[in-house]
Amino acid sequence: MKLCSITSGSSGNCIYVGSDETSILVDVGISGKRIENGLNSIDMTTKDVDGILITHEHSDHIQGLGVVSRKYGIPIYATGGTIDAMQHMSSLGKMPDGLFREIEADQDFQVGDLQVSPFAISHDAAEPVGYRLEHEGRSVGIATDLGVYDDYIVNKLQKLDVLLLEANHDVNMLQVGGYPYYLKRRILGDKGHLSNECAGRLLCQLLHDKMKAILLGHLSKENNYEALAYETVCSEVTMGENPYKSKDFKISVAHREKASELIVF
Repeated sequence: MKLCSITSGSSGNCIYVGSDETSILVDVGISGKRIENGLNSIDMTTKDVDGILITHEHSDHIQGLGVVSRKYGIPIYATGGTIDAMQHMSSLGKMPDGLFREIEADQDFQVGDLQVSPFAISHDAAEPVGYRLEHEGRSVGIATDLGVYDDYIVNKLQKLDVLLLEANHDVNMLQVGGYPYYLKRRILGDKGHLSNECAGRLLCQLLHDKMKAILLGHLSKENNYEALAYETVCSEVTMGENPYKSKDFKISVAHREKASELIVF
């Protein structure tokens, strides 16, 4: 399997996951041109994409969806609530019949030779999900836009080879920053985003001897930065109640404006 974060952050998200036979994008919150450039960086093109998985309908996850899906006829997989919400957004434009494929949390489905397992997440969207993708005993998890995590989420993300995990904000930066009070409450709430500290604590429950890589993503532009997210998560892992140190794993941060290195596992 392969994973590449094309862009990740509060201003746009797009993730490539694939096998030798099947290519999937998880969210398309950037322009078609930027998606194409990101895929080109790993010797792929948008024409190669077999399906688009949508986590939820916020613009930083679907900005390029209408253009890309219409141009290449790519099927779109999303929950019924997300599809309904997107169809009421004028920015999406009119979509051809048959492109939307309705899915449900906890109901596995196939795209090519990849098994996809959606799971419910806590976020202020219509019917949001994260995804676990598997192929021939390898697995990757995509878990962003989580207000909170619980035993259900921990269970869905067990024994992964690779994990892309939200580390959205530093709590102190957010609290003293310039955001209006209502927005701070939203981000810090149960349907908001995971802080660096919470990401580290969740990671402590997911680590195992065979995990290949952890990519921290969906960083806030105003309330976080790469070095801080990395150091905070690593500290939580090293100091946390688990048998590991952060140096035992390949932990890196997904870039906001450019593609990460291709992770092959």
